[in-house]
Amino acid sequence: MTKFSDLNLNPKVLQAVADAGYETPTPIQAGAIPPALEGRDVLGIAQTGTGKTASFTLPMITRLAQGRARARMPRSLVLCPTRELAAQVAENFDTYTKYLKLTKALLIGGVSFKEQDALIDRGVDVLIATPGRLLDHFERGKLLLTGVQIMVVDEADRMLDMGFIPDIERIFSLTPFTRQTLFFSATMAPEIERITNTFLSAPERIEVARQATASETIEQSVVLFKGSRRDREGSEKRNLLRALIDAEGDKCTNAIIFCNRKTDVDIVAKSLKKYGYDAAPIHGDLDQSQRTRTLDGFREGTLRFLVASDVAARGLDVPSVSHVFNFDVPSHAEDYVHRIGRTGRAGREGKAMMICATRDEKNMAQVEALIQKEIPRIENPLKSSAPETETEEAETSTSGSGRSRTRTRASGSSRGSSDKGSDRGSEKGSDKRSDKSQVRGSDKSVEETVEKPSEKAASGSDSRSRSSSGRGRKSDGGSGGPVVGMGDHMPSFIALSFDERRAS
Repeated sequence: MTKFSDLNLNPKVLQAVADAGYETPTPIQAGAIPPALEGRDVLGIAQTGTGKTASFTLPMITRLAQGRARARMPRSLVLCPTRELAAQVAENFDTYTKYLKLTKALLIGGVSFKEQDALIDRGVDVLIATPGRLLDHFERGKLLLTGVQIMVVDEADRMLDMGFIPDIERIFSLTPFTRQTLFFSATMAPEIERITNTFLSAPERIEVARQATASETIEQSVVLFKGSRRDREGSEKRNLLRALIDAEGDKCTNAIIFCNRKTDVDIVAKSLKKYGYDAAPIHGDLDQSQRTRTLDGFREGTLRFLVASDVAARGLDVPSVSHVFNFDVPSHAEDYVHRIGRTGRAGREGKAMMICATRDEKNMAQVEALIQKEIPRIENPLKSSAPETETEEAETSTSGSGRSRTRTRASGSSRGSSDKGSDRGSEKGSDKRSDKSQVRGSDKSVEETVEKPSEKAASGSDSRSRSSSGRGRKSDGGSGGPVVGMGDHMPSFIALSFDERRAS
């Protein structure tokens, strides 16, 4: 079995690794570190939680141990898709450089430019940044990338999802052609192939697990959910989430709850706090200081439930997460692998549960196609209360239909027995039949009353009769007698001919 001591790392790096409690490298580390130390480009693909961060930090530190950085010209560059992941990489460098005098700078949003400029001006060996903030510094003339010897793109597929590929391409063009490039990701989408073919030179490909696979130590399950009514679906879904948490009992020591939308993150966190659960939200719209406090509290164990958007799905290393709850089925199947990878890390056991609404079944099918296995279905813990919901809905529906029938009778009592249909379809059919009967009766009455002094007058009466009958006017209670268009008599002017009207 390979040990870290067999990988030709700097002795001071090995000492720091031993202090951190590690003796044996993971498969991705054992495969990536040797070619990286040789200065070759590396394309590393491994499921989340397998130690990809150390796969590039350890050889980088070893190679940078000799040399000195110059002002505004970092010697190495690590690009991360999110602030949290960048901060985590910075922590790893702090851990492994404790016996070496290497400097670093962290360039992320939400932090003062002035503080970051001061670090860059002194010169840094390692620059860890998100693409947007890095380009901000470059465009302000505070940073030069011509001295970069090693460049790392972490979570490359997430860069693609977040729309960072144009920024990545621009950053590549600002670095020397002779740089060493390391790509690491849990998945490798086809779109990434173009980037790797363009910017990597004969890379060593290390793939220690099939693309988009979840750790075997994670127990997966899904609950199929259907709301009683659309306007109640959100609250019922949150009720189901609380039931799933309660069903796990003491086994759920802490958990990350993932939502697709930032608004839902806030709503779910607020709902859990309302019902006495220790929860807090984290997403991209929150202030960076608040995000840092929330994440630190979750890592330290003072916060039990972290409600997150996908900003927390990629690369965050909280070793002892017992559960992951997917409140929503992720829109992108690859995100499912990253989400559940927050639990079951470093060989530990974990549990991932997902709520799948009816409209999300297509997304769930894509997830199962990606991981090439069916996610086990479990029963809804609120199933016993489902009949009550259905009863309530039925009562509401019955009450509503009763009101509808009452209005129908009030507006068209002349229809008599034809109004007694039990559903809206039969009512509509009886309305049509009743209307036809009334029109025929009205026509007959007009023909008998008018002695044809004018065809136009008779036609006008017929038209008004149809119009009145069509609106379902009140009559004598539906006795079936003749229907007269204008009361029980006809005004005399209607019987006048056209010439007589002109004369009058």
